[in-house]
Amino acid sequence: MYRHDTIHITMESTVIQLTSTEFPPLLSEISDPPKTLYIRGNIPSNTTKLLCVVGSRRHSPYGKDVCEELIKGLHGYDIAIISGLALGIDAIAHHSALKAGLKTVAVPGSGLDDSVLYPRTNRLLAKDILNAGGALISEFEPTFKATPYSFPQRNRIMAGMSHATLVIEAGEKSGTLITARLAMEYNRDVLTVPSSIFSRLSYGPHILIKDGATPITSSGDILEVLNIKEEKSHKQDTQNLGEDEKMVMQILVHPMQRDELLNSLKLSIKDANILLSSMELKGLIIERLGELRQV
Repeated sequence: MYRHDTIHITMESTVIQLTSTEFPPLLSEISDPPKTLYIRGNIPSNTTKLLCVVGSRRHSPYGKDVCEELIKGLHGYDIAIISGLALGIDAIAHHSALKAGLKTVAVPGSGLDDSVLYPRTNRLLAKDILNAGGALISEFEPTFKATPYSFPQRNRIMAGMSHATLVIEAGEKSGTLITARLAMEYNRDVLTVPSSIFSRLSYGPHILIKDGATPITSSGDILEVLNIKEEKSHKQDTQNLGEDEKMVMQILVHPMQRDELLNSLKLSIKDANILLSSMELKGLIIERLGELRQV
């Protein structure tokens, strides 16, 4: 498929050098593309939609749950998840993609040789990505060791090769915001998940929303941004609902204001809000114009 120079690193690992004509198509369009790329594994097809998913290394339980739920909802679609192999949300995004049967591509801040692949704790994850038909990509020489400057530099590759970038959580000085800003500069869609105003990890998502990022509350929102028609029928989505979820769906035959719905449920306010948030993430219900309704 590709014409390239091959560099053998170990008996188990092969790094391939690509020329600019062999880059993922969108990467060649950015203002500062890399001069060369090294890969291990297989780059997704040119018809596959590439979604960059990034977030805080020190994520909250909410951030982990959101990342897993949103990516799980993309199962069955021609989407690949791009992230940075870092600890935290990056690793969760890769794991979630593998679990959902999606291809995933890691762009570490190091070279791709096993001896320098960073972080060391995620080398087994990198192996799983390759075994599942995904890829590792870097512009750095295969034995290049990660440095503080290499991480923001690699962020432009993640943003540049992707159709959209999804930010889960990010603090005020998070490197995640660099990726989001680059995606905006490259005229790519930036998506983010709203969160509690009391969490320091909400700074990034909320400032991005002020700057025009698309708020995401369900996997369906992501499909809409990527211009992918949602194929799953409502009946398929609701076959395995819990009893409380079925009750909500029955009540929402007609749209209803949240407070009115909360009063109708035989649950505590806390449990009801957790239930409704979970159903929104699953793409079962959505809040529009002040009312909750079935999707």
